[in-house]
Amino acid sequence: MTDLQPQGSHFIGGRYVEDRAGAEIEVIYPATGAVIARLHAATPAIIGQAVAAAAAAQADWAAMTGTERGRVLRRAADLIRARNRDLSVLETHDTGKPLQETLVADAASGADALEYFGGLAGSLTGEHIPVGGGDFVYTTREPLGVCLGIGAWNYPTQIACWKAAPALACGNAMIFKPSETTPLCALKLAEILIEAGAPAGLFNVVQGYGETGAALTAHPGIAKVSLTGSVPTGRKVAAQAAGLMKHVTMELGGKSPLIVFEDADLESAISAAINGNFYSSGQICSNGTRVFVHRAIREAFLSRLTERLGHAVIGDPLDEATNFGPMTSAAQLEIALGYVAAGLAEGARLVTGGTRIDRPGFWMTPAVFADVTDDMRIAREEIFGPVMSVLDFEEEEDVITRANDTEFGLAGGVFTRDLARAHRVIGRIRAGSCYINTYNLTPVEAPFGGVKASGFGRENSREAINHYSEVKSVYVCLGKTEAAF
Repeated sequence: MTDLQPQGSHFIGGRYVEDRAGAEIEVIYPATGAVIARLHAATPAIIGQAVAAAAAAQADWAAMTGTERGRVLRRAADLIRARNRDLSVLETHDTGKPLQETLVADAASGADALEYFGGLAGSLTGEHIPVGGGDFVYTTREPLGVCLGIGAWNYPTQIACWKAAPALACGNAMIFKPSETTPLCALKLAEILIEAGAPAGLFNVVQGYGETGAALTAHPGIAKVSLTGSVPTGRKVAAQAAGLMKHVTMELGGKSPLIVFEDADLESAISAAINGNFYSSGQICSNGTRVFVHRAIREAFLSRLTERLGHAVIGDPLDEATNFGPMTSAAQLEIALGYVAAGLAEGARLVTGGTRIDRPGFWMTPAVFADVTDDMRIAREEIFGPVMSVLDFEEEEDVITRANDTEFGLAGGVFTRDLARAHRVIGRIRAGSCYINTYNLTPVEAPFGGVKASGFGRENSREAINHYSEVKSVYVCLGKTEAAF
């Protein structure tokens, strides 16, 4: 067993906890296929222990001032930044993403979230509302209680922080269930929060498969569920939580449009298409996988895109020169390769890539399809892998209609030098997170989330505070109260 093996599968009440009665979870390094750690899924006893620890810690945490809570979160952010390289190496082992990427996009993003919400914590006050006759109403913002975060496997550290930071800032406690595919990183966040001064039990990590998430969602001690995951999983969790009248945030999948007009800066548009399809080996929910390119520049776009993809460095993810890594799991690799086969079968033209790489681990070359039509599976279904579909268009009205013709609504982007057209088009795209002349940037200061099947609620920014707290209004009468009898 390597030194990546944690001291226990779960982190509850400020310490590592193990229960080997739970189903085994093998942690596989995607670059080689080797098992690097073994954990165990939560038993009912573990789940009960985590909820009890979180409830006890939450009462004390909520009694602190927002400024005191914020101080802890900001210390945690400092600790993450100080250990960014070690945390990034762990993230690379967990996900297979290149170290070049994890050094800037994972733990660092989590630290930004903790710092931002730590700064907001002391400002979460209510308002005074005059209502006439000298009476008034005042409001207070109160925590929900124990929140459940369910993470996806593509950004384990970032997602844990994106959920924990606003939840804790508002005075809640959190139980976080990572994906069974990438279970290691959240444990380090739990350690860091304790070191930063968080009460034992405030942030607990519970491992497991889907049934663990379902058991936690159903637990009466859980007040809110925040899921990042696929649409099918989201539908199940949302339905279960709604039946129990729990607060819910759903950050789900997408099949987002990236529209490139004929006057676009070609190099910037191609950069956005590369980032929006091949960063993290295409395993990002907001990716712009339907790239609508104006027919006048289509061939120039495809030619230059193919040339630039030839410069991708596919190799050891721990080598900082590598900029394209493996898929995170064997199952996801097979899904992506299956869509390549489907694209070819339906008549799309494979411009480049789309082949399995003959080496240990879960590798394929980045694929680009041209001559894609709106009814093809590769243009309609979320692939969650490095497969780009390029579609032609000529008229603005037509491309807007086609861009919106999807069950999803997570993101969308437009490239044009005509800013009036940029704002006009993006204003009609039905998506929660949109971009003009860039793509897939997610600063913590900006809300992130989708519409339609892509989910509801928002992460990051002040908007997230609304999803981890509830408002109490208090009517104050300064005169007498009368009745009809």
